[in-house]
Amino acid sequence: MILPIVGYGHSVLRAATKNIDKDYPEIKKLIEDMYETMYRANGVGLAAPQINLPISVLVIDADPFKENYPEGEGFKRAMINPEILEIGGEDESFEEGCLSLPGINETVIRKNKVKVKYLDSDFNEHIEELFGIRARVFQHEFDHLQGKVFTDRLSNIRRAFLKKKLNDIANNKVRAAYKMVK
Repeated sequence: MILPIVGYGHSVLRAATKNIDKDYPEIKKLIEDMYETMYRANGVGLAAPQINLPISVLVIDADPFKENYPEGEGFKRAMINPEILEIGGEDESFEEGCLSLPGINETVIRKNKVKVKYLDSDFNEHIEELFGIRARVFQHEFDHLQGKVFTDRLSNIRRAFLKKKLNDIANNKVRAAYKMVK
């Protein structure tokens, strides 16, 4: 089922999420719906707050980047209760966008290496080192679980420049190619 995506300005995007356990109802169905929603909106990642759920769940499929970033190929993950264990490597710039901020794309600097721990949809624990585009997409979605959006990583001047666009999204004055809710 395709779910509506929460737009910038909604309080759920600014709240830290809560971890879930095996008793969370229909987690596999939720993950399936998150992938379907992400694909319909042409995204490469989606975090639960973006569908109005304040829980620590995200999905990623970096395959669309595989032509320019081969390390993206085959990187499809559903991550429950993810944690960053280590972050490092080099700073890299990349133009990011977000399904909750349609029409805004900005260059964001992030580290290109991150070690993460998470649970899969069967609640099996995994520890992985992510590099390049995998690390970037993960960090972008992980930010959502911390109540942050990518524009928070921009300079004050750049955010001021985007203020009208952000306000337009918050006031439902922007149309997206997918269903959004305020």
